Amino acid sequence: MTSICPQCGGAGVRVLSNPGGGSTIETCSCQVEQRVARLMKRAGIPTRYEHCSLDSYEASFPGADRSLASAHLMARRFVDGYPATTGGRGLLLTGSIGVGKTHLAVGILQALIVEKAVHGLFCDYRELLKEIQNSYNPQVAVTEMEILQPVFDAEVLVLDELGAAKPTDWVWDTVALVLNTRYNDKRTTLITTNYADLPPGGVAGQNGASRGPREETLGDRIGERMRSRLAEMCVLIEMRGEDFRRTVRRARFG
Repeated sequence: MTSICPQCGGAGVRVLSNPGGGSTIETCSCQVEQRVARLMKRAGIPTRYEHCSLDSYEASFPGADRSLASAHLMARRFVDGYPATTGGRGLLLTGSIGVGKTHLAVGILQALIVEKAVHGLFCDYRELLKEIQNSYNPQVAVTEMEILQPVFDAEVLVLDELGAAKPTDWVWDTVALVLNTRYNDKRTTLITTNYADLPPGGVAGQNGASRGPREETLGDRIGERMRSRLAEMCVLIEMRGEDFRRTVRRARFG
């Protein structure tokens, strides 16, 4: 059963008396809270990340790399300046596993919803590709465009784990469709990836000598053409450090 707001009695507005006489009608705070709740639900943030906010992001624990505090500061400035100073540009958060890229991206999205009433969407890169592939099954009553349209239309999209799926021509074409559509529409995209923002070819050792298996780059995973497109779409934020989940957030009982 839905409770009735004690401030407006369920009317959604409040009538305030002015000191000099007369009255003013204003929207009740309960309406703002309900709108935020609806936007949060539509954003589809996974339960695991619902707690992620800019305030809860830890960037100053012992041994933390300075890049984490810098990334946190840039994230806060991005929210404060949106949309006037961002101009449709998003962020590309790169770094190794467990440095808090997804936490920061979700924190930005949640802050934009609360502070700017943004219509946002969280999208896992691998899950999106699986959903699209599944739509080709004639027994599934959903089309590829029905899956992609919310991704195209979201005012702010979090695209998590870009490059995580094995690169194929179909994957590259799908990535190109999503990124180019959002680029042309000047939609803001927040992207996380475990791959360095470098062209295809991997990371060479010192003096060009190879040291162990070649590390794949973002260019390897999504193609150089799309990596170049990202340079126009997003401001790069590099996050360095140890796996946060294996140190500060390591699972334990009790």
